[in-house]
Amino acid sequence: MRELKGWLRWFISFCLVAVAVFHLYTAIFGVFQPRIQRGIHLMVLLPMAFILFPATKDKSPKDRPSVLDIILAILAILPPLYLMLADARLNLRYELIDPVSILETVLGLINIILLIEAVRRVVVPAMAILIGGFIVYLVAAPLLGGIFYSKPMPISRMVEILYLFTSEGIYGSIIGVTATLVAVFVIFGAFMQNTKTGEYFTNLAVALAGRSIGGPAKIAVISSGLFGSISGVAAANVYATGVFTIPLMKRLGYRKQFAGAVEAAASTGGLIMPPIMGAGAFVMSEITGIAYVHIIKAAVIGAIFYYLSILIKVHFEAKKENLRGMDESEIISTKQVLKDSYQLIPLILLVIFLVIGYSPFMAAVYGILATFLVTFFKRATWMTPKKLYETFELAGKNLIMLAVTCAGAGMVISIVTYTGLALGVASVIQSWSGGFLLPALMLIMVTSILMGMGMPCTPAYIVAVTIGGPALQALGIDVLTAHLFVFYFAILAEVTPPVSIASYCGAAIAGSDPLKTGWEALRLALVGFIIPYIFVFNPAFLMRGTFLEVVALCILVFYAVITMASSMRGYFNRILKLWKRSALGALTIAMIIVACTPKIMHSYTVDIAIIISAIVIIVFLVLAKMKKKILPPAMPA
Repeated sequence: MRELKGWLRWFISFCLVAVAVFHLYTAIFGVFQPRIQRGIHLMVLLPMAFILFPATKDKSPKDRPSVLDIILAILAILPPLYLMLADARLNLRYELIDPVSILETVLGLINIILLIEAVRRVVVPAMAILIGGFIVYLVAAPLLGGIFYSKPMPISRMVEILYLFTSEGIYGSIIGVTATLVAVFVIFGAFMQNTKTGEYFTNLAVALAGRSIGGPAKIAVISSGLFGSISGVAAANVYATGVFTIPLMKRLGYRKQFAGAVEAAASTGGLIMPPIMGAGAFVMSEITGIAYVHIIKAAVIGAIFYYLSILIKVHFEAKKENLRGMDESEIISTKQVLKDSYQLIPLILLVIFLVIGYSPFMAAVYGILATFLVTFFKRATWMTPKKLYETFELAGKNLIMLAVTCAGAGMVISIVTYTGLALGVASVIQSWSGGFLLPALMLIMVTSILMGMGMPCTPAYIVAVTIGGPALQALGIDVLTAHLFVFYFAILAEVTPPVSIASYCGAAIAGSDPLKTGWEALRLALVGFIIPYIFVFNPAFLMRGTFLEVVALCILVFYAVITMASSMRGYFNRILKLWKRSALGALTIAMIIVACTPKIMHSYTVDIAIIISAIVIIVFLVLAKMKKKILPPAMPA
């Protein structure tokens, strides 16, 4: 991002603050009509992509926009401005029946082209290529056969579905969520970030895990999970917490490759961690019509086990390599952590308001208000007018990427919807899988990961679910389970080589090989690839079952997580030989199969829980006794 100077810097800063204040105002007093709300959103944020983000890394000026950038920024204002001015007339037109004027066609083409270029600059070229590929498909579909065929559509109609509609396309429901609900939570995140709450998350993690074996890696896991849920961007999570945790891990003995991988896997998991889950949960709520509270309730068990698995692997790695914790002088005192715990009040209030039935809109507004008031508890964190201005400016900057990516994802949804491609892909998946659920799930998993590679989580999920969602629902899977299945794999693309953005960021800080770091992160995040399958096969993991069923399943998965970590890290109370690792791996697979078989779980719930608990307790006692026997005798005084 460019660092502007002079009057232009202040003008752009004012625009960013204004758009953030606008979104907060509409959250409190009510949003405008769709084209007005979304038009203002993109009219301010789309030009910022050309002013603040250079076209190339080397040749473009770093402290000012070029003449071409200014021209593109001015052009970017015109399409949304026209929609707002013509809103009353456009509301009365018959979609796909009334003609599209030449002016609307030209403005629509300008909007489409500029949006693709903005995505290339702000996000990654891969997403711009993906969107461009779908537009090429829209033009070429009449020439293709099979599931890819679609009836011919004139340019004016193509522009109509991508530019003029408010259901799909650039100004469709996806950008609608970003311009309302998500924007408020981005502002909430900016307030928490600028009031040192993110720093408190790290201090809390240090106090909880710093003294333990392998403490620095556990700090990375805990702090990244807390911070990542709010920020919603895996790469940003890595840089926010990794600049502290990765050097600390390296200094205390962790391999640099492992240190970068731990941060990448933990930061990616923040996007599946309630209560906020980045921006994805809000978009999921909009697409599915399922209440946000129900989504985070269903996702909470899976998120806990994801982080638990990383913590256990990190612990085994530390024990295996005999790594110590942090020095006492480096650890924040428990007294200081408790003294600063008031910084968690906004997050706690947010959860309380959501649980008791407040809308996410109002819960976020009250969270922002609470954050503002909490800053006055300590003189160093006072939200002065200058700091308040900087906070709104930060929120505006954070909205740029969300605005352009969600608008671009809206175009993909529109194309897939109006060409019937999603239904075609669903039929192909059913055909290739032979009607069996597991092969179909594996095909959709691969599709979701491919769609998510190189993209931020929210647009990755939107694009992936547009393709994979109908296929899953055609197989008889309910809407929420289908969306969570796709959501997980679209996010896990961040740590899936060869295009694993979060791993690359972790490797950059650690100074390690990006591809090797990516494979290491994939191993750490492996439980995340299993959780969605349990969602599908056993609804108790989504808290859909009796209390006993949920508890028994959690016990079984907990033991599976331990044996998997032990098998993969080669340690369980001592370094394991290959045959022992293989046996633990086989036991892990067996427990996962049982967990994915509700008939067995429901028929023998209590028996399974008691038997497995007894076996694990016996194993621990035997190992402890063996360890005691091999310890050398104490030296005489």
